Amino acid sequence: MLIVRLVIKTERIMIESVVALIMFVGAEIKEHRIQDNMAACLRGKRHAERQYTPNVTYKCIKSKAETEIYMGEKSIKKLILN
Repeated sequence: MLIVRLVIKTERIMIESVVALIMFVGAEIKEHRIQDNMAACLRGKRHAERQYTPNVTYKCIKSKAETEIYMGEKSIKKLILN
């Protein structure tokens, strides 16, 4: 018996300019999130820094990134830092 499985991939990958809130643990990027604009990013940074954790820092950047839309949500797949 032969079973055929059809997998439909519903993701779109694009390169675009984004504002991202980046979380560093030590010198390593652990998480990055797309923000609507720089004001929203700085607001999120202030909110995250209220809970102090050693070796964790946050930074807002405007950069190019490889983004994808998966199941209706846009996320950063890879940052392109110059």
